[in-house]
Amino acid sequence: MNRRTFTQTLAGSLVGAGTVGNALDLLGKELASPAKANAASADRFKLSVMLWTVFTNLPFEQRLERVAEAGYQNVELVGEYQKWTDEDFNRANAKRKELGMKFDCTAGLKHGVSVPEHREALLAELRQTLPVMERIDCPTMIMLSGNRVEGMPREIQHQSCVDTLKAGAKVVEGKSIDGQPVRLLLETIDPEENPKYYLTQMVEALQVVQEVNHPQVQLLYDIYHEQIAAGNLIAKLAKCIPYLALVHIADVPGRHEPGTGEINYQNIFAKLAELNYTGMVAMEFHPTGDPVKQLRAAREMAQGATH
Repeated sequence: MNRRTFTQTLAGSLVGAGTVGNALDLLGKELASPAKANAASADRFKLSVMLWTVFTNLPFEQRLERVAEAGYQNVELVGEYQKWTDEDFNRANAKRKELGMKFDCTAGLKHGVSVPEHREALLAELRQTLPVMERIDCPTMIMLSGNRVEGMPREIQHQSCVDTLKAGAKVVEGKSIDGQPVRLLLETIDPEENPKYYLTQMVEALQVVQEVNHPQVQLLYDIYHEQIAAGNLIAKLAKCIPYLALVHIADVPGRHEPGTGEINYQNIFAKLAELNYTGMVAMEFHPTGDPVKQLRAAREMAQGATH
């Protein structure tokens, strides 16, 4: 299942404690050792690949090999594991460990956070998925808002986002996977991809996460979606930094690699470095040419901005 299909499936199915001040303390523990601190200062942010966009005609383990060939050590999933057998889990884990690779994030929950009536179903999904995340050492889950509900005031859906994420924060509070705190990341989707989607802009996503005010609830800033929805990318990036754990990368139009469209990714990567961002940056584009070469070029562009 790809990300577009997933959000459309979600659309069809839809009719806390702690302070942000504590977030850096909690999330910064992974950089406590000198080795990790040096790695962070060398490359600033870490790089990953959202797997649904590349090598889709290959078996899962071979897809990981191709990502590694392009120079990446992190991969993001969209619930590929949902139909895996024990043997599938064993093969996937063995291959990622062989390659020195981590599954840093996943999506795949079928309910969104903006519909009050679906809160308990979403929380049940989250509880059921946590053991799977532990099994593949994946500490982060992407949370989607779902659709606007006809006749429901926008402020009600906004408050549902806040309340549901607060409830989700209680489910994951204090939990860690692979030495990192379990995090829930709120993502927007542009209205061209899904005209019915509730949460389309980072301005409101930031407001929601600020109101949740929990260190394990953060933002996913998808540059592609935000350019289509609203633009003004760099100014909002700077505002989101204190709450930001993941940035997704693709150019507009076409969701292709950086440099093929209207977004100045040299400036985006340079701004992330200037802001001392140490979270994850994931390539989520359809390559126009050889995927390994295009992923490698995107990696080199991003890393070039950090030095």
